[in-house]
Amino acid sequence: MRDLLVSARNAIERFVYKNVFKHIFFLIDPETIHNRMVRLGKLLGQFKIARWLIALFFSYSNKKLAQDILGIHFFNPIGLAAGFDKDAELVNILPSVGFGFAEVGSITGEPCAGNPKPRLWRLKRSKGLVVYYGLKNYGCEAIAENLKGKKFKIPIGVSIAKTNSKDTVDLRAGIKDYVKAFMVMGGVGSYVTINISCPNAYGGEPFIDPGSLDKLLKEIFSIPKKKPVFIKLSPDLSDKEIDDIIEIAGKYGIDGFICTNLTKKRHESLKDKKVSDKGGISGKGLHSLPNKVIRYVYQKTKGRYVIIGTGGVFTAEDAYEKIKAGASLVQLITGMIFEGPQVIGEINQGLVRLLEKDGFENISEAVGIENKF
Repeated sequence: MRDLLVSARNAIERFVYKNVFKHIFFLIDPETIHNRMVRLGKLLGQFKIARWLIALFFSYSNKKLAQDILGIHFFNPIGLAAGFDKDAELVNILPSVGFGFAEVGSITGEPCAGNPKPRLWRLKRSKGLVVYYGLKNYGCEAIAENLKGKKFKIPIGVSIAKTNSKDTVDLRAGIKDYVKAFMVMGGVGSYVTINISCPNAYGGEPFIDPGSLDKLLKEIFSIPKKKPVFIKLSPDLSDKEIDDIIEIAGKYGIDGFICTNLTKKRHESLKDKKVSDKGGISGKGLHSLPNKVIRYVYQKTKGRYVIIGTGGVFTAEDAYEKIKAGASLVQLITGMIFEGPQVIGEINQGLVRLLEKDGFENISEAVGIENKF
């Protein structure tokens, strides 16, 4: 009976979002509507009654979805990817929406205004976004101060990156910037992600180079490790580049990989006629690249690392494909924008049905099941 009520609730919310709110939102500049939603979410998160009502309308729980990973308890495997809550302003409301975890940032050593506007475009036909924000955020010191002493209801990951500035192009300056963000944010959240794959920053992606990455991780891991550390990979890497990163990661005890960031490639599958040549593409516009990287990393390492899959997740089937390929956890942003906030509950409920269909008692049993060693 409970699942029937949740299904009916989700169906009504989906209809209202796609036939009313989405049409209104998509008439407004995407960055403007994003900023308004963040302000609204921040406001609602301050009130207990608002959080309770949001949970009533959107959340879904089932013990089959719970996992303990790297000493962290996840109520469900669906998380908010970095890039939406850039300044960690939504951490109060996100549990009520139904997320099992969330990743804030990316957060840089210094405050960053990001790239010049416009820097966000919708790909309406392709169900994607072109993102050219350029790591806009308040900087690690301001964000850490805002979160000081705060307790979170769900695991919060902190994504750190190099400040988008010509001042950090020099390798030593770039490493210093990463280390500052790592140290300042050290007491915040459940895990940290080292984002080496932002396609929109000044100077490109220098830490994809194994020599530069080795120097970066050497400095970061000179600081006592307090929590699990992930590396965020680009979907545009060659197998050789991924192999090199895995080798360096193993040297320093990295715990896992996030697969993947935005793609700089413009695939023929894109249905929109005009696509900006700036920025990286998210959503369905990523094509099959994230799943390919997930499979490759899982098979290459024989499941040794925790993988968080992100990119193109709109349905339970999308999430389940990543899980069966080797992802223990799954993140999304664009799917929520195109499908509505009820999609988190829909995906989690759908995952339970898929698990039961395949005879699994827990989501962890499905991780990497399509790979045979």
